Amino acid sequence: MAKEQIQVLNALDVAKTQWYHFTAIIIAGMGFFTDAYDLFCVSLVTKLLGRIYYHVDGAAKPGTLPPNVAAAVNGVAFCGTLSGQLFFGWLGDKLGRKKVYGMTLMMMVICSIGSGLSFGHSPKSVMATLCFFRFWLGFGIGGDYPLSATIMSEYSNKKTRGAFIAAVFAMQGFGILGGGVFAIIVSIAFKAKFDSPPYEVDPVGSTVPQADYIWRIIVMVGALPAALTYYWRMKMPETARYTALVAKNTAQAAADMSKVLQVEIQAEPKTNEQKKSYGLFSKEFLSRHGLHLLGTASTWFLLDIAFYSQNLFQKDIFSAVGWIPPAQTMNALEEVYRIARAQTLIALCSTVPGYWFTVALIDRIGRFAIQLMGFFFMTVFMFALAIPYEHWTHKDNRIGFVALYSLTFFFANFGPNATTFVVPAEIFPARFRSTCHGISSAAGKLGAIVGAFGFLYLAQNKDKSKADAGYPAGIGVKNSLLLLGVVNILGFCFTFLVPEANGKSLEEMSGENEEEAGTAVELEQSHSYNNRTVPEV
Repeated sequence: MAKEQIQVLNALDVAKTQWYHFTAIIIAGMGFFTDAYDLFCVSLVTKLLGRIYYHVDGAAKPGTLPPNVAAAVNGVAFCGTLSGQLFFGWLGDKLGRKKVYGMTLMMMVICSIGSGLSFGHSPKSVMATLCFFRFWLGFGIGGDYPLSATIMSEYSNKKTRGAFIAAVFAMQGFGILGGGVFAIIVSIAFKAKFDSPPYEVDPVGSTVPQADYIWRIIVMVGALPAALTYYWRMKMPETARYTALVAKNTAQAAADMSKVLQVEIQAEPKTNEQKKSYGLFSKEFLSRHGLHLLGTASTWFLLDIAFYSQNLFQKDIFSAVGWIPPAQTMNALEEVYRIARAQTLIALCSTVPGYWFTVALIDRIGRFAIQLMGFFFMTVFMFALAIPYEHWTHKDNRIGFVALYSLTFFFANFGPNATTFVVPAEIFPARFRSTCHGISSAAGKLGAIVGAFGFLYLAQNKDKSKADAGYPAGIGVKNSLLLLGVVNILGFCFTFLVPEANGKSLEEMSGENEEEAGTAVELEQSHSYNNRTVPEV
């Protein structure tokens, strides 16, 4: 059996890059495009939701979501994602990657549409329905993380594996960009048809009734890319590594990979060799992979605190430095347009290029170097924003602030945001790979929840009278940015727990070759013992 496995898996490791690899990147990547679109499009419309559903007559500023509602709308999808990562990660190792892959996609399609159709007669009922669908949307998105990473790593050859997994994740950048561009198009179209005065001129008339359609359209369009790739996901064969190493059907693995790679792979007859294997969280797992799991989970946790704080609340940061005009000087449609334009520019100039720098260089300079470099520069730029924060708030210096802020995004993506996704799919045994990736990514989403809920309160003005309506006084944007800098330093330190997988096969990294060798030695010793000659008495 060991011989067959090595033959099939070696064929995968040394396979030339083929059209099928690119097809797999697109199929898995469109899931990630949808994930990012769905998770981040809500930040484009939270201000609009406040204007529509929480308008207060006579208030100097437009309505805003109350603190608990804003935290729920921004964070509930992450709670769902965390649950989905753990559940579908475990299920992917139990049932196989392919069987679970279609479930996650259908869930995303149904819940995207459900989010846009959120119904009710009161603001509370609309927000409750929206949060319900966004939780289950997050649950489906959660499954996409471990399954996409595991499928891509198990299909790839060892020479370009890092670039292929990173390319799937890089589709997240296009998802964020796509959300911004679509929101710009929709807001311009509605503005041309239903223009209205600014809030300070006409508080009620500044939010036209048709504005309610905008956020629903933006949220629902996330179902399209997921629905388009469902058929192709169902056509993908199960990965050879799962079939051979977990399902123990090497003949099927050889047949599947012969078709995919268009190479003849001979399957040898099955034998009855039984391999002793340790379980998840057994003493042996903890001694071999315990520190690795701590490293992948902690670095992802720390990164996502900083990454999601920045991404979800960039509209607040842009407003704080005056890049987006005060809310009362705009109507509702203009505000959506300005926020979407700012997010699109950041995505175009820093987020998307950062991902693709990682794709280009990850198999040349390695995962470890990129992750260390990313955390280092994120720390540098975060402190460069925070320490002279008063300097950046002056009108003449705003462009400099936005440039430095963009660089923190660039080095998040040409850095730990990509590598924390790649590495857990490479360093654990096949039978735990999806589960361990799910645990690592769930730790990341716990960080995102800390970022989404924590930053909302922390970034409020120290003076309660200047804080947003309903919020207690916070520590201010300056101190929040300093805190995120410290978080990045911790991420830099924990990176030293993570091994380098560049240029090595998955079996070499996970220690499965040693397990095979150990089993072979045990069988040899057992065979010698059973066939020993007994001396005559």
